[in-house]
Amino acid sequence: MPKESKTDWGHLDKLSDQEIDTSEIPELGEDFFRRAELRVPVKRAVTIRLDADVLEWFKGQGTGYQTRINQLLRQYMQAHQSR
Repeated sequence: MPKESKTDWGHLDKLSDQEIDTSEIPELGEDFFRRAELRVPVKRAVTIRLDADVLEWFKGQGTGYQTRINQLLRQYMQAHQSR
């Protein structure tokens, strides 16, 4: 089970990029990027039954509604994993 983060992500979220102190974080060298691998999460096509009004609401938000549903499900999953 992963350790719980002690970072106050809510506070960090409110800061602009300029307000975040990165002075103690070393720059990533070219060697890092040469060896780095891009790992895209594997997605699988599934059939899921949703209430019609829920689906219409998500579709009404525009393109990317399936991605938004996935993001919300991931947030829910992560919030409940530590239980």
